[in-house]
Parts: sequence; structure tokens; C-alpha cells
Amino acid sequence: MSGWRPLPDGLPPEVRHFVAQLRELKDATGLSLAALGARTAYSKSSWQRYLNAVQPPPRQAVTALCRVAGLSAEEAERVAVRREVAVEVWPRPEPAATADGEPYRDDPTVPWWERLEEPAPPRPAGRRLLLVAVLLLCALLLLGAVGMLLAA
Repeated sequence: MSGWRPLPDGLPPEVRHFVAQLRELKDATGLSLAALGARTAYSKSSWQRYLNAVQPPPRQAVTALCRVAGLSAEEAERVAVRREVAVEVWPRPEPAATADGEPYRDDPTVPWWERLEEPAPPRPAGRRLLLVAVLLLCALLLLGAVGMLLAA
């Protein structure tokens, strides 16, 4: 293996195996971290965090690395599944304490690309019914006006 730093002690085997696989994929590309960042839209420092097991990589970063490494769809899917398994057991950092000594409660946000599609809110039925009623009233008034003109 190339000059990678040893992974932190105490990492779950799933995380260790996944990060080792990412390192192998990165090495297979022959790219530097900066070049990998340019090819995947994830910065060099982000790749350093992912490949040193400091932070789990986003799903799209793994997909981009698989694409750059030339993996088939089946191989890329296997890597994506390993990512899901690793993320489930990835060690979470200890929460920092606030000024009053209470533990800081992180409010994680989900990146827009990982959000589930939210269904469109249902349209109120009353608006549609009102529109139909107004159109019928206009049609009746128009018919009445035409009838009066013809009768005269």
C-alpha cells in the first residue's frame, strides 16, 4: 500500500474495511488528492478526511470515486452497500460542552442530495370547485345575453 497514515485505533471492522477499499480505489486511479478533488467535485481536504476515517464520505463522493476508478455498475453498487454498513457503525465524535457545561446537541442537516423527495402538498379542492362555479356562471350569463339579443 502507498504512504497512508494508519487508521485510528478502535475503528469498527466495517469502517476499517470500507476505508481501506476507498484507499485502494484512490490509489488505482493514480491521481493525487488534489486531482481526485478536481475530478469528483469534492475538495482535497474532504478526501483527506474520508480516506483517514475522520468523517464518513457522502454517498455521491463514493459514487464519483467509483466512476473515476472505472468500476462497473455492480462493483460500484457493492462499494455503496459497504458505505451504508460502515456509516451505520461509524464512531460519532463526543459532543462538546457549551459555556454552561451542558453538552452541545448537534442538529445535523441532511445535504440536499440525500433528502428524500417530499410529495407535493395536496391542492385544496375548494379552489378547483370555485373555479368551475365561476366558469359556469360566466357561461350562463353569456348564454343569457346571447338569448336576449336573439329575442330582440
